[in-house]
Amino acid sequence: MQHEAISVLDIFKIGVGPSSSHTLGPWRASLQFLEFLKSTNRLPLVSEVRVLLYGSLAKTGKGHGTDIAVLLGLCGEDPVTFDVHQINARIEDIRSMRKIVLAGTHEIDFILEEDLEFFMDESLPFHPNALTFLASTKNGEEIAETYYSIGGGFVVKEGEANKLTSLVDLPFPINTSSDLLHWCIKTGLRISEVVMENELAWRSEAETKAIIMNIWRVMQECIYKGVHTDGELPGGLKVQRRASSLNAKLLGTQTYTNYTEWVQCIRKGGHQFQTILDWVSCFALAVNEENASFSRVVTAPTNGAAGVIPAVLHYYLIFCLDEKEQHVDEKIIRFILCASEIGSMYKKGSTISAAMGGCQAEIGVSSSMAAAALCELLGGTTNQVLMAAEIAMEHHLGLTCDPVRGLVQIPCIERNTMGAIKAITAAQLAMQSNPYDAKVSLDAVIKTMWQTALDMNHKYKETSDGGLAIHIPLSLPEC
Repeated sequence: MQHEAISVLDIFKIGVGPSSSHTLGPWRASLQFLEFLKSTNRLPLVSEVRVLLYGSLAKTGKGHGTDIAVLLGLCGEDPVTFDVHQINARIEDIRSMRKIVLAGTHEIDFILEEDLEFFMDESLPFHPNALTFLASTKNGEEIAETYYSIGGGFVVKEGEANKLTSLVDLPFPINTSSDLLHWCIKTGLRISEVVMENELAWRSEAETKAIIMNIWRVMQECIYKGVHTDGELPGGLKVQRRASSLNAKLLGTQTYTNYTEWVQCIRKGGHQFQTILDWVSCFALAVNEENASFSRVVTAPTNGAAGVIPAVLHYYLIFCLDEKEQHVDEKIIRFILCASEIGSMYKKGSTISAAMGGCQAEIGVSSSMAAAALCELLGGTTNQVLMAAEIAMEHHLGLTCDPVRGLVQIPCIERNTMGAIKAITAAQLAMQSNPYDAKVSLDAVIKTMWQTALDMNHKYKETSDGGLAIHIPLSLPEC
């Protein structure tokens, strides 16, 4: 049996909000198209480029910034490093000048209103998130390349959908939770340790740890920025940010000047249940308010669910660890490693794309990932960790994706708070349970999630054609 090799860096990607499948994925698809043109020596010959968006990418593309992502990708910008404060200016330049500089080197005419088209009533068979690049060259050649954004920033080119993510040989190949349990029992290693051994197939342990800590740095910065930013979210819904006011309310008169001092202030506030609940919500709100503002976030495993894992990890570090703990970095690395393996199993056995599976594929998966990782750090056995992941998903099954006006705001932002709280509850419940008495396995719930996705009406798969998206009375212009 073939085993798809998915790295922790495939699950956790640094990028730009608001959506991994509708923003980061199309951005990466544009970069892949540029690489194709370069590799075939066609880039200098291109005279015209058109981009066609299909299905879910078309229906909610405006709200998710798909058009923006495609343009920045065609310019050759890197979503990891691009200055997000320059987004509006760059797009306005393209619009007003009616030109685009492909890969930052080759200028062509480009009329945004004509050369970027939204086909809302058409979907391609492989996946609802499809985009096609049409290019003409000076010597009369016509080029057509189609890509699919399949969730979590993953992109596949048409005709290559059956290729494995990586051809590397892993010491511990894993497709299912049964596989994972087998290797943990055989080796005596924790889940995070098994994952680290697999990561050695790509890079050294020191490199992996450094990259994970950089991922954590971006998560930290995202939360800290989010709790200190007021105002209205972009897009026309007039949604007010709440993380900042909640942060101020919870801290009262305490003062601080940096992230470390802020954390110390939080700890001083006590460990009352309501206080902890409020802080977890605050952390999650902060991330996804930033995500909705085209800021830099980490897919975990998607942008729409980016707040769950950092919120739960912050909960653990602030409220579960002694502030004198000497091995904090190792705890963070273990958390991310464990979470990534759970996420990879959902990608292999089900989906992490809301356009395929509804919000159970985003918030549900992130909650399951966070529950497992938290359970491991709390001292849970491998069976308890897998049980925690199962519990979290079991209570997200059937969750729909119905973003109002196609924006990742209502109900998406609040759902991250719910996913984080459910993850903590699932971990605690698993810690107090005998996993050998469990009636539902993680493998069973992953299969069930996929079947539920197949049964779910397309209106609830990131189309804004059903649910809250059509029942919220808003008299707003199209955004």
